[in-house]
Amino acid sequence: MATTTKKDYYEILGVKKSASAEEIRKAFRKLARKYHPDVNPGDKASEEKFKALSEANEVLSDPKKRKIYDQVGFYSDNIDPATAEAYARAGGQSSGGFPEGFPGGAQPGGQGVPFDFGGFDFSDLINNAGHSQKSSGSSGFRDIFGSIFGGGRAATHAEEGPEPGTDLEYQVNVPFWTAIRGGVMRLSITRQDVCPQCHGQGTLEAPGKCPECNGTGQITQTGGRMKFNVQCPRCHGTGKNLTTCPTCHGEGTITNTEPLEVRIKAGTRDGQRIRLPGKGNAGSHGGAPGDLYAIIRTGDHPIFHRDGDDISLSVPVSATEAALGAKIEVPTIDGRALLKIPPGTQSGQKLRRRQKGVPSATKEGVRGDEIVEITVHVPMPRDERTKELLRELAKLNPEDPRAELWSKV
Repeated sequence: MATTTKKDYYEILGVKKSASAEEIRKAFRKLARKYHPDVNPGDKASEEKFKALSEANEVLSDPKKRKIYDQVGFYSDNIDPATAEAYARAGGQSSGGFPEGFPGGAQPGGQGVPFDFGGFDFSDLINNAGHSQKSSGSSGFRDIFGSIFGGGRAATHAEEGPEPGTDLEYQVNVPFWTAIRGGVMRLSITRQDVCPQCHGQGTLEAPGKCPECNGTGQITQTGGRMKFNVQCPRCHGTGKNLTTCPTCHGEGTITNTEPLEVRIKAGTRDGQRIRLPGKGNAGSHGGAPGDLYAIIRTGDHPIFHRDGDDISLSVPVSATEAALGAKIEVPTIDGRALLKIPPGTQSGQKLRRRQKGVPSATKEGVRGDEIVEITVHVPMPRDERTKELLRELAKLNPEDPRAELWSKV
């Protein structure tokens, strides 16, 4: 039997064996963004790295699968949790730390097996265990072998299980007014789609039986003097004559670019994530598709500045308007509006207009505020008459504007 490289899922994700579920999730998301095929088109090394990350995350993010992996050192859907528990209690090593002592180099799932059966021939015991219902010990022995090695009755006719598709993230640049008022953004999304030829199975069925197992779904492996049956790797235990799909090369998915519309609600904020269920990468072997997350990046405006649902802007007023008070027109996101300037308004003072900001995208009927910062425009005297009036004004108002400053020095 061919020997594959042992996989340490913790090392692949770059986390400790004691890492929490949240730490595993963050590590996967960070590395997945770096090695995603969409980010590295045509890079086979990055594609293989992404596949390894997805495999490691699928096992370690599932508490039941992770427990079996930690107990046995590898994961297979054919491993019974009770068997894994019994093996761990019997002193088995965890997290891929198995010695390479199995005769003939046979390794289930690419991992080493902590048993050395050299000098023993259990073929009669295994072959007869299914016919002898009186010996519970022989039957249990066969079940344990079937669970650990991926063969036996439980996996004889088991087809490769469905795998869910991965999620996608796309950054969407939304113009300022579209984010304020709402609208529709049209995108071009590159994603993994279900292969139209094999319908996501990765294989095509031809007439006849599987040539490797002759339709039994099992093949016999030997290690030293021991023989045992395992699931046929060509037909996955079905006994059918399966061939790799030439369109998707066995992946079950193909890369496809398609147009997509993202509806932007009025008041959508910068950095907001919009989830589009089922628009991520397609799953394989009938697995559910992932989701698409559109990350919103809102554009700027030369006058209005947005902070959440509040709108701020700077409005100049004359010295006379600031001193005496006035009603002036100011721009808003809804058009022109009147703003009352109180007498004695100072430059830099901020006036708040309630419920005149951006409509909330999450709370119906709620709006932010508009905050107007006043900047006092001081006139330049261009004739002697103007200068005389300003000097007279200074005599009538002799207070020192720096008096408070000097009192604190």
